[in-house]
Amino acid sequence: MEHVYNCIGHTLKIPDIVQSDGVYVIDSSGNRYMDLESGVWCVSVGHRNPRINKRISEQIDAIIQSGFSYSSPIVNLAAKRILDITGLDKGKCVFLCSGSEAIEIGRQISKHLNGFKLSMTLHDSYLGAYSSVSDRTRGWYLFDWTKCTVCERNTNCSRDCTLLKRIPEEVSEFVFEPGSSSGYVRFPPLSMIRNLVEIVREQGGKILVNEVTTGMGRTGLWFGYQHYDISPDLIAIGKGVGNGYPVSIAVLSEKTIRELEEKPFKYSQSHQNDPLGASVVKELIDYMEEAGLINDVQRKGKRFLGQLEKLVDGQILTEVRGRGLMMAMDVCDPKMTERLCSELLKQSFIVGNRGSHIRIDPPLTIKAEEFDHFLEVFEGILRGIQA
Repeated sequence: MEHVYNCIGHTLKIPDIVQSDGVYVIDSSGNRYMDLESGVWCVSVGHRNPRINKRISEQIDAIIQSGFSYSSPIVNLAAKRILDITGLDKGKCVFLCSGSEAIEIGRQISKHLNGFKLSMTLHDSYLGAYSSVSDRTRGWYLFDWTKCTVCERNTNCSRDCTLLKRIPEEVSEFVFEPGSSSGYVRFPPLSMIRNLVEIVREQGGKILVNEVTTGMGRTGLWFGYQHYDISPDLIAIGKGVGNGYPVSIAVLSEKTIRELEEKPFKYSQSHQNDPLGASVVKELIDYMEEAGLINDVQRKGKRFLGQLEKLVDGQILTEVRGRGLMMAMDVCDPKMTERLCSELLKQSFIVGNRGSHIRIDPPLTIKAEEFDHFLEVFEGILRGIQA
């Protein structure tokens, strides 16, 4: 890969993947690796999914991109399917190319409507690659919920809490990430989130939910925010919604659309509302519903998490947590994490090395026997190190 500039911050381990099949990727020598990270959390229903790929091929033979003055009915149909599963049935959608962009347009819309300049998010959230969200030295208020994890009232959070009273007025939008926590897989307390939502809304701010990693069934519901029983003003969807194809969606609630009718907003890019990306989104939702994948993820998630919890020994693995098929295992130190990931790779398993923990986000279509095989090998590696 001498002609490719790698700036993603991760070491390239296998440079010659030439084929794929469901939960597996295959190198030029025919070696099969179980991909327990779904690419970059993107391949939600498996690599080279026949049904999704067939739809892509059909759409390519029809129309890929639309112009500013014409469109295709598939875009409206896909938007309707997204609104169905988000519960924002009278809202509207904008189809884009990346999760980062979906968050960016959501923030721009919020600031355009309420005129506020300050954004708020949880201290450990990851909101995309743009400097507007990665540089939080200006224009951001970070709500540090570290103390909330050990607070005796975290299941019944009070508005009298000192931390809540510190929230500034005129927050334009609360960008809520419901479970990724920059890849650490931590789930904020329900009552705390509801209080944050209420406070920001009372002050005229918007609720923008980042579902780039937690959406499309990953947590056992269609979206991570649905575990918190809140109704957002805007939703950013990406990664798994395209099963590897680069498409994202900004979803706008009915109330937000009404406000935009009174105060029009402009945002234009070359691949906005393209038919190809929209057709992938519609097919993915149809496929997931027909396959019953949401209930399946709930069932498998509980089973897999229970199996991982049995491996916690307090020495190598210190904690396991997860929701649906988004799971993380805390490791005693980063050197041990690297050792475990390297040993797994030698045994043809790809997992997420996140320094202090190992992350596991397999395709939602993974079979129980495939995960059992991973567990058998992983337990053997742990026992070898313990011995």
